[in-house]
Amino acid sequence: MAKMVIKRFGVFSAAKIYSVVLAGIGLIFGLIYGLFFIIFGAAMIAGSGRNAGAAGASTLVIGLVMMVAIPVFYGILGFIAGAIGALVYNVASGIIGGLELELENADAGYTAPPPPQYGASQYQPGQQQYPY
Repeated sequence: MAKMVIKRFGVFSAAKIYSVVLAGIGLIFGLIYGLFFIIFGAAMIAGSGRNAGAAGASTLVIGLVMMVAIPVFYGILGFIAGAIGALVYNVASGIIGGLELELENADAGYTAPPPPQYGASQYQPGQQQYPY
């Protein structure tokens, strides 16, 4: 088993990962809330009230906007939270040390591939490897 220590996180790298993960979660929530508003708006349109059509149409539009706006908003918040989290981790790991991980090789039978053999049959750089 190999012990490794995570000394630093790349701030931009962590921010991108957080952004994508939270945008995916926001997509799920946006679809749920958007569908709820769309169904509610369709029910209002189907109702026979004086201003039911206008209110139902605006609710439909709000549902569609939520399906787009929530994932974007969560993605932006995820980017900011990821950057702040990576900065805080980097400062803390500089003071008290990094996060220790204990890693184990999952496939004990795996070995690294052999190095390439350079012989007479090898193609030289710039040569065409596959004749057409």
